Amino acid sequence: MPDWIEQLDPRFASCVLPNAPLLTLGEGYAWLEGPVWFADANQLLVSDLPNNRILRWTEDSGVSVFRQPSNFANGHSRDRQGRLIGCSHRGRCVTRTELDGSVTVLADRFRGKRLNGPNDVVVASDGSIWFSDPHYGGNTDYEGGKHAAELPPTLYRLDSDGSLAVAADDFTGPNGLCFSPDERLLYVAESGAQFVEHPTRHIRVFNVADGRLHDGRVFHEISPGFADGLRCDQDGRVWSSAADGVHCIEPNGILIGKILTGSTVANLAFGGRNRCRMFICASHRLLAIYTNVRGAQMP
Repeated sequence: MPDWIEQLDPRFASCVLPNAPLLTLGEGYAWLEGPVWFADANQLLVSDLPNNRILRWTEDSGVSVFRQPSNFANGHSRDRQGRLIGCSHRGRCVTRTELDGSVTVLADRFRGKRLNGPNDVVVASDGSIWFSDPHYGGNTDYEGGKHAAELPPTLYRLDSDGSLAVAADDFTGPNGLCFSPDERLLYVAESGAQFVEHPTRHIRVFNVADGRLHDGRVFHEISPGFADGLRCDQDGRVWSSAADGVHCIEPNGILIGKILTGSTVANLAFGGRNRCRMFICASHRLLAIYTNVRGAQMP
């Protein structure tokens, strides 16, 4: 195996390709987050969060600016119509970029109080939008601007009729989200309260039924570092960000291997041909590597 692949279990050998290089697609960014693949445009969008912009990467043109200013955009997803769904730290809202390029605010308040600064978002096949709303976006000027929180850290579900409901509120720092391939499970990174000595940090998993979460439990604890962004592959393995790269975790919570990046990873996304290419937000670099798995997130 090359030195950027660490195999901890024989099962990991079938997930990676020893002859596939770990490539740097761009570098020199402030802090990359929120990658999302647009297969119909053959492009990746990714947030350069502190620089208040969204970048676009294509195989032919490399990295360019997609939107600046971005209102300090963080996490992204796509809805069933292929529209960009985004989280804004400064706007303290979840937005939808329409097909004509205009931006619609989908949610910015809950029961009359402003959201804190939505962080990550996923869209279910029924059109519901699930997003995390920790305090991170308002804790520093680096990622959007300091402000007083009006609501506790919460995981929300936004239904297609526009109604917003609490999906779970027993978090200190809900962060990255991903559904299992059959959407019967929702994985949530609990990244803990910022600037405390011993934050609670692990990946939790919930059963999903009738649009509600049940039986929340600890799935896995990342080390070194902690989980931020997450993705599932089509076989139900969880690929998580970590301080040393990307960790691959079996559905039973067993760590089987790592893609080592030499720096902290904030997030990742599958894309490219057959969704088998992994795009990695490795702090100040955008990396990519072909794998032998396919990402589960659609469209």
